[in-house]
Amino acid sequence: MIIKRDLYLNQLIDGIGNGLIKIITGLRRCGKSYLLFHLFVDYLHAQGVDDDHIIKVNLENLRNERLRDPYALMDYIDAKMLDGDRYYILLDEVQHVARFPEVLNSYLCIDNADVYVTGSNSRFLSSDIVTEFRGRGDQIHVYPLSFAEYLPASGLDIGPAWRAYITYGGLPHILALGDAHKRSQYLENLFATVYRSDMEERYHIAKIREFDELIMTMASSIGSPCNPTNISNTFNTKGKSTLSAPTIATYLDYLTDAFLLEKAVRYDIKGRKYINSLSKYYFTDIGVRNAILNFRQQEETHIMENIIYNELRIQAYGVDVGMVEGRRVEDGVTKRCQYEVDFVANKGSERIYIQSAYAIPTEEKMIQESNSLMRISDTFKKMIIVKEDINPWYNRDGILIIGLFDFLLHPDLWQ
Repeated sequence: MIIKRDLYLNQLIDGIGNGLIKIITGLRRCGKSYLLFHLFVDYLHAQGVDDDHIIKVNLENLRNERLRDPYALMDYIDAKMLDGDRYYILLDEVQHVARFPEVLNSYLCIDNADVYVTGSNSRFLSSDIVTEFRGRGDQIHVYPLSFAEYLPASGLDIGPAWRAYITYGGLPHILALGDAHKRSQYLENLFATVYRSDMEERYHIAKIREFDELIMTMASSIGSPCNPTNISNTFNTKGKSTLSAPTIATYLDYLTDAFLLEKAVRYDIKGRKYINSLSKYYFTDIGVRNAILNFRQQEETHIMENIIYNELRIQAYGVDVGMVEGRRVEDGVTKRCQYEVDFVANKGSERIYIQSAYAIPTEEKMIQESNSLMRISDTFKKMIIVKEDINPWYNRDGILIIGLFDFLLHPDLWQ
């Protein structure tokens, strides 16, 4: 089965020969290796590049264990570069190589070397690559399949495809598994034997039971504002653990470093400043989230919000949680209050304010969902996404109302 990942393939193509190391990051099993070793290699072949000018090394393969030694890897690559034509060096899971930043830097000064690497941990990117390369690395972050990628590959009509997607997520291998039992078993095993084990081994987590409880808590509260202090207090009250707020903050960093979670920070729209007291966390893959909860708690409203967040990230937006102050009258008394904007999406000079609303059946509900957006005084686009399949339209306040499937499948309608 060929699954098109044109969004990422085009980024690789655009980076050919740009003098930078192309760094492909993302959650394990999200399709990085397939993108690099199949889709990109097929493109190179179609452009007339001979296979002996494409040097491929899968460093996660035990057969290549000796190449995890930096000198052995460089000797292997150098021995294959026999002329002055361009060589494409493709290294999968390069974090297995000792001193890999030095290895990669060594090829930046070779004119006919064009290097592409994958890695599955964000510290591989942030603390090593950025520091060592200082602008000489070009990051391409790969997400699990978007619904626009999943739908044609699934071979299903849009309704059944959506139900499968919000249950089992977008990891590509899911599409090769025929029934619900195999899909759920795959996700449960993947979390236990790959994601969780990776974090346990990498960070030497001492309180495993409490760490598991935290993961389940985050899976149960997608889209809910939280901070480490609140989580710690909840744990202590319920007798689950005695995890301190700093330890919980560290554990949340581990989950984001492994690309299981992403963090959306609260942003004061009128004050134009970030407020770190409360943030929201979203799962990179909703199927993994569901597997953590044994496929319970599948509230479509929260899952829809998570998928909207992921789509914005796939479309290269930075995403914050918005907060805008207002006033309301209670019992004849005017009080200050805060209204939340689900997403403040930024890309370059572009900004979009977004509310996720499962349904807007009445005028009263429309007023409720528009309330926070109407308190924003700037002229950036404002949008409400509903589950209902409707034609996009603007209400009398200039807010775009768009159906979820149009948002996910036709970004040209709202970007």
